[in-house]
Amino acid sequence: MTQPADDLIFIAALAGAHGVRGECKLKSFAGQPADAFAYGPFLDEEGRVLLTPKIWKPTKDGFIVRFAQALDRDKAQALKGTRLYIPRAALPELEEDEFYHTDLIGLKVQALDGAPMGTLKAVHDFGASDLLEITGTPDRKGSWMLPFTRQFVPHISLTEGVITIDPPEEVGSKAEEEAGGKSND
Repeated sequence: MTQPADDLIFIAALAGAHGVRGECKLKSFAGQPADAFAYGPFLDEEGRVLLTPKIWKPTKDGFIVRFAQALDRDKAQALKGTRLYIPRAALPELEEDEFYHTDLIGLKVQALDGAPMGTLKAVHDFGASDLLEITGTPDRKGSWMLPFTRQFVPHISLTEGVITIDPPEEVGSKAEEEAGGKSND
């Protein structure tokens, strides 16, 4: 799969067919799920118009959507897993201290004292609040989660490409132990 253009934002994905009339199940990744339909037609990863939503209704875990393009059940099912994009320019301006998750992925993560803590791999929302998934530094294998709150993430600088965190003590202690240091616990 090719990488989408930098000016495209992954906003939704098709989860398969619904019924026999060519409707599709859609999973939105917008902050407010219904906002995915506010930005115009959905684009493919190369920026070409792929589907234009005509009618949609919310369901338990997404939306049922009828598109302007003629689809039958087989065509709708064949689209399962298709990623849908919108132009970045269609998104609203952000307030100070607001960020699009896509802009945070790949940033360096550092502790308050500047010590490297890894790289931001993903931002997850499992229902309670957002969690940052951080991959380790060379002395820290695997990945770990941190609540995306001001308490644990006091500063983000997109221009510097850095997320500064104040991790819970057990995370800092574990990092020291893995680096060969001793904890005073």
